[in-house]
Amino acid sequence: MLLGKRFTKDIGSMLPSVEEAKDAEEEENMQPCLGGIPSRPPSRPLARLSRGGVENKIVPRSAKLRPEHDSDEHQNAAESYELEASEEKAPDKDIENHIDEAEEKEENWDIELEVEDIKEQYDPTGKAKYLSACQFYGVIPVSYFLRHLQDPELVMRHHGLGPQATKALAVTLVTNTKIITLDLSDNSLGGEGATAIAEMLKENCYISEIHLADNKLGIKGAKALLLMLVENTTLQKLNLSGNEFSDEAAQYISEAFMSNQKVESMDLSHNMFGDGSGETLGTAIAENTGMLELNLSWNNFRGKGAAAISRGIGANIFLKVIDLSYNGFGNDGAAALGEALKVNNVLEDLNISNNRISIQGATNFAICLKANKTLRILKMSRNPMQSEGCFGILKAIQANSETAVESLDFSDILVNKEFDDLYNTLKTALPNLSVKHGGNPDMFKKQVPKLDPMKKVIQYIKEHNLQMDALANVLEEEKSSPMTYEEFQKHLTDAGIVLPQDDLKQLIDFLDNDKSNMIDFSVFQRGLSP
Repeated sequence: MLLGKRFTKDIGSMLPSVEEAKDAEEEENMQPCLGGIPSRPPSRPLARLSRGGVENKIVPRSAKLRPEHDSDEHQNAAESYELEASEEKAPDKDIENHIDEAEEKEENWDIELEVEDIKEQYDPTGKAKYLSACQFYGVIPVSYFLRHLQDPELVMRHHGLGPQATKALAVTLVTNTKIITLDLSDNSLGGEGATAIAEMLKENCYISEIHLADNKLGIKGAKALLLMLVENTTLQKLNLSGNEFSDEAAQYISEAFMSNQKVESMDLSHNMFGDGSGETLGTAIAENTGMLELNLSWNNFRGKGAAAISRGIGANIFLKVIDLSYNGFGNDGAAALGEALKVNNVLEDLNISNNRISIQGATNFAICLKANKTLRILKMSRNPMQSEGCFGILKAIQANSETAVESLDFSDILVNKEFDDLYNTLKTALPNLSVKHGGNPDMFKKQVPKLDPMKKVIQYIKEHNLQMDALANVLEEEKSSPMTYEEFQKHLTDAGIVLPQDDLKQLIDFLDNDKSNMIDFSVFQRGLSP
């Protein structure tokens, strides 16, 4: 152990110098021994303890060698020596105490730092918050959610979350800045879960697209979403398909249409909207100025509801894509849509497939289509409009010199050769036009060679064993004078020759070679000759 300068100096002052020790020994040897006690100056009393030692031990000198009058002084000197020795040890204890205190303080600092780190730990991912929320709501954390918290698109379809687990997610997503697209389709959120998501979207300003399809949100969910859309200004795409929205829920959806002009795309398909909803939603569509794409397919808009929706489309000046398929608009709804297309100069994509539109409805719709200049895509598949209805639509496009139609979809509707011929003709004027249909069955029919009409008559006579005497007399009388179609058919019937209408028509066309609407019997007579 290293000692300080002060400690070394103090020890040196306590011990006699080497010169003094030598002088004392010489003086003792030179003077005679008087009573066994050598003479020594009073100023240098003998120490009580010897500086020498055996095996590093302090050995006391014999008391007989010291005079009695010096005992008190020697005792005082010894006490002084012990006091100085104790003072000598004091600095060591102070140093050791100081080191111990320093080490203890250092340990305390380490503990305090660790506690502070735990208290002030920043959670940028939100994982700790999610785990705490799961513990609070009593649900099991979803590991998929933890792994994809930092992705721009979070897809969690079919996870069976339920309302409680959805609340835990919502608590975490309030402060999330990474997720832009959130898909929670088919998770049984219900109205309670929808409320939690709606409250989260009031605070989160990063999510711009959310899918809540097939979650049975009902009226409670519709109301919660309305309140959210009043405040939210970042959401652009909202999917609410298959949530059992009825006419009552349509009230809240309509208010959301009118209060929020930031949502550009909304999917309300596969719900239970009826004619009552049509009136409400039609008015909302007319007043909305932000919606670009709307899906109302697979609902129950018929009659008045379909007409109200059509009027809303006619008044809207922003909507570009609308899907009305699988609703049952019928002929009246098709006519109302046609009137809307007359005045709408924005709509580009219209889907009215499977809406019970017959030939009459397609014809009325086609008349109005002649005045439209913006529609590019028209889908009318699976309607009972037959080839005639498709032909009418194609004819209207041909009549509209300013048409923008590029795609026609008549899937599952059979067309005939007349339609194909018109399409081939129209392709010259509109090379970009594409038409999809159910096919032309005439193209696959096997061409049967036509039989000579006169041979059919001869074959008929042979098969029925007819006598040709009466017919021969008629031929002899009338061979020089032509007769009308009716007269010729009467003579054939009197002779017992009754041909099918198609065969009779072919025979008449064959005999009327100059197309004068009169039969030349000379030609008929030559045909019967062997």
